[in-house]
Amino acid sequence: MKARRIAVLGAGIMGSSAALLLARRGHQVDLFDAAAEPFSAASRWNEGKIHLGFIYSADPSLQTARRVLPGGLAFRPLLENLIGCRIGDCTTPTDDLFLCHRHSVVDADAMHGYLQAVAALVRQHPDAGQYLADASACRVERLTARELAAVTDSPDILAGFRVPERSVATNWVADRYVEALAAEPRIARHLGVHIASVARDDAVRSGESWHVESSHGRHGRYDYIINALWNGRMAVDATAGLPPAGKWSNRYRLSLFARTTTAVAAPSAIIATGPFGDIKNYNGRDFYLSWYPSGLMMDSSLVSPPEPPVLDEAAVREKTHSIFQRLTELLPQVGDIRQHIEQVSLRGGWVFAAGQGQLSDPRSTLHRRSDYGITAKGSFISVDTGKYAHAPLLAHALVEDFGL
Repeated sequence: MKARRIAVLGAGIMGSSAALLLARRGHQVDLFDAAAEPFSAASRWNEGKIHLGFIYSADPSLQTARRVLPGGLAFRPLLENLIGCRIGDCTTPTDDLFLCHRHSVVDADAMHGYLQAVAALVRQHPDAGQYLADASACRVERLTARELAAVTDSPDILAGFRVPERSVATNWVADRYVEALAAEPRIARHLGVHIASVARDDAVRSGESWHVESSHGRHGRYDYIINALWNGRMAVDATAGLPPAGKWSNRYRLSLFARTTTAVAAPSAIIATGPFGDIKNYNGRDFYLSWYPSGLMMDSSLVSPPEPPVLDEAAVREKTHSIFQRLTELLPQVGDIRQHIEQVSLRGGWVFAAGQGQLSDPRSTLHRRSDYGITAKGSFISVDTGKYAHAPLLAHALVEDFGL
């Protein structure tokens, strides 16, 4: 295979996965990111849910579930190969609880039917055994009244389901990626660099060549450019001749990342389905907590959304209090987390999704997340990751589809 010079834009999980695969295949990779370090935004600061499709109960066609399932099942083996170690220690140890809220866009019985249908898809998939926890016998259990009462006493929670879906601690994963990138001699990191545009080199007569324009000047020539930016991807695509299509949403969200002084017995739970929240218990002491209305800072349909506001200390305290309070009203165990806090930070990043509307509206196209993947203009390749869990499989698809 001929070695290529390739620019990868974005050093989150998608760009870093592609960069590692390409470098290990003998290519020279220039990895660009606006932050001072890789994995500084949403790829580090999210819940790490490795989706099998259960959360998309507002898409009863199962189109979204079928689309996301292969990436979720392939995540563990592909990730372990990329970072060179096992990930069992960073995986939530128990199945998720899905708690149906009174104002859910899907009622409890319909949610139960949907969850059972997705479980059947998982069981039938040949790769079900390689999920974070073996899912080859995947089943969804509806909580009894007594079991539900042990989790919540809120009248707003109408039903609960035990769902075999899990998450990874994204901080831990991010640190392993950063180590792998630093150890790869064929990857040159260009950090603190804002990408403005890309363009073909017209002077090159044989083959196709590109250069990158950034806040630091011109970079290149490159045989390929892979645009894996999370924020600003569409604006760069347009400079390569890939104009934006359809409708989209850029949301800037913040959540809490907490560590307790002692182990707390709180479940990993999702309040479904709509603009609610969730909690992830990674190991008894490290937690992710979100409440969507409190954490949503910005929702923009612009190709290049404005910079999010910078919160002062008072605003951070207010949002932290709001997330804890709203979750505790539904899950009393969150109060135990707050009581034993050792440290807590409010962090997040941009979330891009094809579709628009409000999550409180069952007609919103944001409830359907099957429209993502790879597009190209010659040797300029753009990747809409869709979800964190999809990145390793998309990176493999990219290098295979383009013969890299």
